Amino acid sequence: MYELLIITSFSSAHNLRGYQGACENLHGHNWKVEVEVRSGGLDSLGMVVDFKSLKEKARGVIERLDHRYLNEVPPFDTENATAENLARHIFREISAAIGGGGFGDVRVSRVRVWESESAAASYFE
Repeated sequence: MYELLIITSFSSAHNLRGYQGACENLHGHNWKVEVEVRSGGLDSLGMVVDFKSLKEKARGVIERLDHRYLNEVPPFDTENATAENLARHIFREISAAIGGGGFGDVRVSRVRVWESESAAASYFE
C-alpha cells in the first residue's frame, strides 16, 4: 500500500452558532489542510498519482472556501464550520473529485484540518 500527502491552506472567517464563548463571535483562521491518499499500486511511471493532479483537485475544493464567510457557504450555512466538519466536507468533496477518472484505485484516506498551529481535526472513513 502506498500513501501520498499534500498540504494546502485557505483563509476564511466564521462564527460558531450556539457556542458559549469567544468563538461565537465572528473570527478568522488561516486553515492548513493535509490530504492523504492511498493506493495499492503504481502507474506506468511508478507513481500513485501525479502530485500536481492531486493538488489541482484539492485546490478546486479549497477555492470554494478561501476568503469566504463560511457561515454562508453550504453546508456550513446550516452546520457549524468546525475543524471536524471542515475535514469531513473536504474529504468527501475531494473523494468525489478524484472518483471521476484518471486516478485508478487512488482513494482519499484522511483529511486533517489545522485551525491553529496546535489544534487539528481529522476525518477518515
